[in-house]
Amino acid sequence: MSLFSTTYDVLVVGGGHAGSEAAAAAANMGAHTLLITMNLQNIAQMSCNPAMGGIAKGQIIREIDALGGYSGIVTDKTAIQFKMLNKSKGPAMWSPRAQSDRMQFAECWRTVLEQTELLDFYQDSVNGLLFKGDTIIGVKTSLGLEIKAKTVIITAGTFLNGLIHIGDKSFGGGRAGERSSTGITEDLVSKGFESGRMKTGTPPRVDGRSLDYSKMIEQPGDDLTEKFSYLPSTKTLQKQRSCYLTHTNLEVHALLREGFDRSPMFNGRIQSTGPRYCPSIEDKIDRFATKERHQIFVEPEGWTTVEMYVNGFSTSLPEDIQDKAIRLIEGFENVKFLRYGYAIEYDYFPPTQLTHSLETKLIKNLFFAGQINGTTGYEEAAAQGLMAGVNAALKTQNKDPFILKRNEAYIGVLIDDLITKGTEEPYRMFTSRAEYRTLLRQDNADLRLTPIGYKLGLASKERLDRVLEKQEKTNSLIKFLQETSVKQEEINPILKEKNLALIHQSMKLYKIAARPQLEFSDFRNIQKLSIFITENSIEKEVIEQAVIHLKYSGYIEKEKNNADKLNKLENVVIPSRFNYQKVKSLSYEAREKLSKIQPTSISQASRISGVSPSDISVLLVYMGR
Repeated sequence: MSLFSTTYDVLVVGGGHAGSEAAAAAANMGAHTLLITMNLQNIAQMSCNPAMGGIAKGQIIREIDALGGYSGIVTDKTAIQFKMLNKSKGPAMWSPRAQSDRMQFAECWRTVLEQTELLDFYQDSVNGLLFKGDTIIGVKTSLGLEIKAKTVIITAGTFLNGLIHIGDKSFGGGRAGERSSTGITEDLVSKGFESGRMKTGTPPRVDGRSLDYSKMIEQPGDDLTEKFSYLPSTKTLQKQRSCYLTHTNLEVHALLREGFDRSPMFNGRIQSTGPRYCPSIEDKIDRFATKERHQIFVEPEGWTTVEMYVNGFSTSLPEDIQDKAIRLIEGFENVKFLRYGYAIEYDYFPPTQLTHSLETKLIKNLFFAGQINGTTGYEEAAAQGLMAGVNAALKTQNKDPFILKRNEAYIGVLIDDLITKGTEEPYRMFTSRAEYRTLLRQDNADLRLTPIGYKLGLASKERLDRVLEKQEKTNSLIKFLQETSVKQEEINPILKEKNLALIHQSMKLYKIAARPQLEFSDFRNIQKLSIFITENSIEKEVIEQAVIHLKYSGYIEKEKNNADKLNKLENVVIPSRFNYQKVKSLSYEAREKLSKIQPTSISQASRISGVSPSDISVLLVYMGR
């Protein structure tokens, strides 16, 4: 089948984390899909840290997996270390994180994509977009090919007019060793899109054989490892590679300051905004001038490679400054560089120009996903890619878009924040951004989202059956705990050991299990419970669900009630292209912001910065409510 004669249902530009999830989702939903990328060898390349997950990001990967995406599966298959972060806090804060083998990760993703039916590949650079009026109809490549498509998803990462900076030197590039992409920004701006510039940085990579780990603190993975995917086809790690911790010092800081006038981020050569929550070493020294040291994590890039990622030392300082300063860090005295750190500037498009389906407002059938929307991080990009792929496929099937609400998923929070509030700096997900984080835990992403993924045609029947079984067993265990009494002589020895108040009569087991000071493992010798767990094959994850329900049911119920109230406002629809200028009772700022963002509901309007509660009351009256 010729590229010249084929009109694809979905065409994905870019093969990073967003592009890979987008292409897989669209093809798995029955859309004939083409993935165009500059280099097929670099599909799903981990261009920065070789790790997935972390605070809130781990929840996103679990959600992608629950819906039927692949980021969790690929991470599990290529992981070299696993940690569950924030385990000392409540379950809403637990966040899985895994280091991956960088080369295996990209290879595994490519294998997954090549085994996906209805997905084609083409290696070339897209340098133009084809329009028919206000509708996109395809793309133009550097070879001059015009490839037609019903929908187009742009996931260009840091490649749009990318410019790499190392000290006084600047050169075009999308990342180290790869050229930038030109033409797309210019075509979009000519159609009325607003664009901006952002920046991000990456640390040096060094030869692990040249480091002295005896001067560092070993950081092993968890003793009892877990995994991202809910499918049994991926396994927990049986062996792991350690990371190592060391620190900068005042001598390092002093030497780095000598190069600030040659740093493009400090001498004004880079005007764009960088990620606040992943600052460069220059930013950390400048912003926290009184701090005597900063953490440096030495992280392996794979099982067998000697390449090490110097997490915490992101920089665009000149290479001679990098070389001198890093040798003053304990353990780095004889370091050999494999690659110097650098900063990269690139084009993005403020995401208020999108609808919640990630389709652009100005051009029909055109979708954006990933760093083009002003986000940072593999996880945020992959989530957007999945949603864009689903919605592009639905568009070609003349079906309604798929939109997750804020109380349904971190993915819903991510997209709503971008569409409603926009971003002027690289957006990163945190648990604090989600007002319903007790509902949106990493442990229940399958219960929340797999039934939805199954209806879409993404999640398999195997996934759905496992979720239904998990829910059934959880309900069964909770019911058993609610109906089963324990006598004083059974439970008091446990309470006495924990210095807790003893009971003086038989009590339902769920009341005892709900005490925050007790772990479920404390009850392992209660015979009735032990027999029930064995006879019903109750797994660890089912026990975890039941315990969370018992200990946090009050918080969970409160959040559900708050979400229900807010969702009532979601049902108050604002007509498209509504003329806010005619509603003179609205404040001037509200009229400006509402006219620009064009919210689809009163609930969305209430989340726009600058729109006050009194403005919402005016709108409710105007809508007849």
